[in-house]
Amino acid sequence: MKQQVVSVLVENRAGTLSRVSGLFARRSFNIDSLTVGETEDTSISRMTIAVTGDDRVLEQIVKQLEKLVDVIAVRKLDPALCLRREIMLVKVKAGEKTRPGVLQIASIFRSRIVDVSRTTVTIEATGDMEKLNGLLMLLSSQGIIELARTGMVALERGAKALTLPGQSKGPK
Repeated sequence: MKQQVVSVLVENRAGTLSRVSGLFARRSFNIDSLTVGETEDTSISRMTIAVTGDDRVLEQIVKQLEKLVDVIAVRKLDPALCLRREIMLVKVKAGEKTRPGVLQIASIFRSRIVDVSRTTVTIEATGDMEKLNGLLMLLSSQGIIELARTGMVALERGAKALTLPGQSKGPK
């Protein structure tokens, strides 16, 4: 089983998120990550949904999503042909003696320090899941106090785009 990513354009209105997440719950599919935000058209939102399962499970999910009234377009994203990113904030123990090590780890991962106290450092990191998990692995020895992750957002590489039916799929 592998993580699969589905990009979904939906009507931006009350209840849409509930209907989509309810579809997953009714079929006992677990959502690894769900990110929703407005697109360039404020009446449409993009959902990026990460699920773990085989190709059969993913096909079932896509077919069920396409049946929902609020869903405009659905596309499975090929991991090799898409950009996936996530933002993470992590608060780490960092006293006088351990702070240089924490700052060095943050620097290696091209992260930003967004808050410092006498005993902690809060780091902002952006990247794919593997990068963020690697950062967490190294920071865990310092003592992670608190962690918040946005969930994945993803777009296909190049000119290809998920658009409304009848619209152009890329530049002319």
